[in-house]
Amino acid sequence: MAITKSAKKAIRGSKRKKVFNDRRKKTLKDTVKDIKVLVSTKNKREAQAMLSKAYQAIDKAAKTNLIKKNTASRKKSRLSAMINKIA
Repeated sequence: MAITKSAKKAIRGSKRKKVFNDRRKKTLKDTVKDIKVLVSTKNKREAQAMLSKAYQAIDKAAKTNLIKKNTASRKKSRLSAMINKIA
């Protein structure tokens, strides 16, 4: 349990940041999941349209250090390769 005033303030700040991080992580996972569902149903046009939303979510997560820069790059690369593989 925090005792000092600064420690209590740090806990409040970390709770606020957790809300933003959780929201950003959820949008990241949801958009990637939506694209994977569209790829599994062979719906290339809609998956291509969702790709920009996924890129946006991935870039925002990388910008705030939720995921690392190379992880973001790898996710984007694999998503685009997955979509391009659809006939």
